[in-house]
Amino acid sequence: MSDLQGFGFVMPHWAYWGWLAVMPLILIVLAQRQGVLPAVKHEATATTFERVVDWLSDRSGTFVALWSVNAVLAYTYEVLMRYAFNQPTIWVHESSYLLFGMQYALAGAYGLLHGSHVRVDVIYTKLSRRARGAVDVVTSVFFFAFVLVMISTGWRFFSDSFNQGERSLETWQVQYWPVKAALLLGAILILLAGISHLIKDIRRFETACRERY
Repeated sequence: MSDLQGFGFVMPHWAYWGWLAVMPLILIVLAQRQGVLPAVKHEATATTFERVVDWLSDRSGTFVALWSVNAVLAYTYEVLMRYAFNQPTIWVHESSYLLFGMQYALAGAYGLLHGSHVRVDVIYTKLSRRARGAVDVVTSVFFFAFVLVMISTGWRFFSDSFNQGERSLETWQVQYWPVKAALLLGAILILLAGISHLIKDIRRFETACRERY
């Protein structure tokens, strides 16, 4: 970092990654103590596996959502330094877009748990409960094929980045392997969330079949 001394305060790499890991945990603990952290809801018939995975999916989404606070604070600092002291930063913009990229990669399981992903349901909504259950179970094959490819690709990206010591080409030169690790971790979380979702779909399909007969 010695070659960055002329830029004013430069966020150390270790402080950036460490703060992203610790800051959400602090806020989650505080929210839990204040009783304002929503509980994760489970179906009455949910298995232990479903409960654990659904909790992990929900809390991982809450964890990365809290990173947005850092972006607000960082850009406030950037504006202040740029226009009040004529000393723009070299790290705020890059740190923020890397943060949002990791958010996108890690929030997939939360979105799947809460039904936040976009889907075309013009025909789907007109089907019976039994038919919808069958469609959900059958089409899960395409979901798992995609996620397995995502895990394979994420692992390759992460291992290459880590082994090569990849850094950004910007002046800040932050490490890129944690970003690639986020892609891999996000894919694993989506896989677990997908398995939990499939268990629910099978149970609903079986229930719809029993109700019909």
